Amino acid sequence: MSILIRQATILTMQDGQSPFTGDIRIVGNRIAEIASHIAPEPEDDVINGQNKLAMPGLVNAHQHSPMSLLRGFSDDLKLMDWLERKMLPAEARMTPEDIYWGSKLAIAEMIRSGTTAFADMYIHMNEIAEAVTETGIRASLTRGMVFMEDDGGRRLQEAVDLVQGWSGKANGRITTMYGPHSPYTCPMEPLREVITMAVQDDIPLHIHLAETKEEVEKIRNRYHMTPTEYLEEAGMFERAHVLLAHAVHLNSSDISRLKQMNGGIAHNPVSNLKLGCGIAPVEAMMAEGITVGIGTDGAGSATTLDMFEEMKAACWLQKLDYEDPTRLPARKVLHMATRGSAELLDIQDDVGILAAGYKADVILVDLAKPHLQPIHDVEALLAYGVNGSDVHTTIVDGQILMRDRTLLTMNEEEIYREVNARTKRIVKGI
Repeated sequence: MSILIRQATILTMQDGQSPFTGDIRIVGNRIAEIASHIAPEPEDDVINGQNKLAMPGLVNAHQHSPMSLLRGFSDDLKLMDWLERKMLPAEARMTPEDIYWGSKLAIAEMIRSGTTAFADMYIHMNEIAEAVTETGIRASLTRGMVFMEDDGGRRLQEAVDLVQGWSGKANGRITTMYGPHSPYTCPMEPLREVITMAVQDDIPLHIHLAETKEEVEKIRNRYHMTPTEYLEEAGMFERAHVLLAHAVHLNSSDISRLKQMNGGIAHNPVSNLKLGCGIAPVEAMMAEGITVGIGTDGAGSATTLDMFEEMKAACWLQKLDYEDPTRLPARKVLHMATRGSAELLDIQDDVGILAAGYKADVILVDLAKPHLQPIHDVEALLAYGVNGSDVHTTIVDGQILMRDRTLLTMNEEEIYREVNARTKRIVKGI
């Protein structure tokens, strides 16, 4: 199977390379060639790239996909009210089948808006892995673990089973991580145990960090440290590859402690905005050489899983925070949503740029729209003007998952029927 994208504007995201007009040939699951002109072959599935921009698929570095079932259910509440009064009671009612359908809804939204890979942390991960396998998207899956009460080791065993059972499955589209939930839900000893496992198994770690002021105060009162210092004390930054979600409330000392870490930060600007958590010090972290990617968080808080909206919000927040419009320019935020996030998922050797030999995770953006004309600067247009609904075609691992806005691996009507019936039961009376 081969695909030939002809005469598209191509943004490879390679260092020093500007957008240009050309062709892309995909053979199997990899990019075979990119050139100004490639002669078509009889077996090629030809896609007309005129008035379209080809770029690497977006990588969502932090998600809770089944929370799409709770989109719009608990808005305009303070974080702890949102969590304790709405989210936790509703999530407690979710069955494995609910989680399967919720993740399919999220995957449909991500494919439609140009996301080709995502990092997920939740429960009942087998069902999410099945949804990933069926739909063709790429994912790094994590069983979130809370250790505040004794569950007989069930959560930890489920995390081990996920890693052993799903790593490398779906033609390599599924990778896994170990997921201690956060500093405030993981006492030191079990946290150290998980870190040791991650290093021994060569599996990355995925954990929330300093999302709220309340978390910082809680860790300060409990351990006389910042959350970052707490993770450092546990040994998290010594050898493991680590994905830190949020990192909103870091001081300069915290940022210095993260300079040499393997991995980096998943910035979730829309969720942080909606929940009033604060503005993450993205520019300060990047100035110290820390890798920063972009995630959406779950739709229960962010509402949208559109990574183009996240890019806008990320830029606006840094410009506003510094009162400086030169902060976090377009090229940098595009790097965050592609190469930066790919580094966090530890898949940067396969995705994040368009180049021969890389996995064929490619999206086409339709530029023939009133809000995207005229075209002066393609990168600025992508960062500040494009919406997820402008994505025309989504290709993952060489398979076309959406073409001309039509999903090819999912039945949307079936998904809508299932999730609407299930959510009525889940939220009733809450």
